Amino acid sequence: MKVLLVEDEPAAVKRMRKLLLEVGPAMEVVADIPTVAGAVRWFKENPAPDLAFFDVRLADGDSFEVFKLVDVGCPVIFLTAFSEYALNAFRVNALDYLMKPVVRQELSAAISKFNEMHAVRELGRLANDIHATEAVPDAPVKRFLIRYGDRFRVVEPKDIAYVHSRQKNTFLRTMEGRDLPLDESLDRLEKQLDKAKFFRLNRQLIVNFECIKEILAYSKSRVKVLMAPPYEDDAVVSSERASEFKRWLSG
Repeated sequence: MKVLLVEDEPAAVKRMRKLLLEVGPAMEVVADIPTVAGAVRWFKENPAPDLAFFDVRLADGDSFEVFKLVDVGCPVIFLTAFSEYALNAFRVNALDYLMKPVVRQELSAAISKFNEMHAVRELGRLANDIHATEAVPDAPVKRFLIRYGDRFRVVEPKDIAYVHSRQKNTFLRTMEGRDLPLDESLDRLEKQLDKAKFFRLNRQLIVNFECIKEILAYSKSRVKVLMAPPYEDDAVVSSERASEFKRWLSG
């Protein structure tokens, strides 16, 4: 398992490396980074690790800024001596939140939670592969049961703003702006969602009609879609789908 440490205190880095080896000898710390700027640069230049540990307060600011500037693309466990940051941590879908000084028992529990979540996702992907050739029911799905960490949540299609893929993972973004993981490919979800209400803009994005706020000319025959909640990248309709998209908009 490849692990990234985002931590600005050398003593804390040394302690975490020691604890991680004790808890999971197979863990490999790929880098330790002390700043927000360094973390943003690392995620832009490297494949996402399996798991990252973030100290909240870094040398050049709060680590929550990293999530605003780059796609982290992996589960995150926050480390801090300040409990008031817990709410912000879970707003960015943190797997866990550990208070400093980190103790072995709590770290082991957090790693177990990660392993359980990873196993659930792998089983889900395996099930999808097994049933990939099966016919999908004609009727759109009525709801999704989503597991994240040790929680479950039921989401109805009307509460989905859009579904998008990042780093080979699939997420739905709710109308309230929260990303939740899905163990389904966009190809399969495109067949499961109501085609009158959802449209596949491109390879990375399926959008709900209700979240579309504005449509702009982009280049040649392509158009750009502005949505609420906002999408971090350009939501551009591919040229081969632009005509179909316009017909879909008109009903």
